[in-house]
Amino acid sequence: MVTVTEKAKGKVEQLMNENGLDNSYFLRVSVQGGGCSGLSYKMDFDNEEKPGDQFFEDQGVRLALDMKSFLYLAGTELDFSDGLNGKGFNFHNPNATRTCGCGESFSV
Repeated sequence: MVTVTEKAKGKVEQLMNENGLDNSYFLRVSVQGGGCSGLSYKMDFDNEEKPGDQFFEDQGVRLALDMKSFLYLAGTELDFSDGLNGKGFNFHNPNATRTCGCGESFSV
């Protein structure tokens, strides 16, 4: 399962509203090769289910992960920071053995 904090929920809802997306859309979270640690996170809005998608809902936010990404992200918490030390979504991934300084990539 992937969980969502209150701050992340608020930002996801704000982005959906700004882009005119209705509740048929969900947040697709995935892992792809790249970044300084080997794997990087990717997020986008989608409204088309793909074979093998794993769906989760937390805090009213519906998330979809492909099976490969689910294996890397199981137990991850999605958060959002708007503080002075950086602004953006953060992944608190218990499966990551190493992360880069910017927090956008990881390795297992």
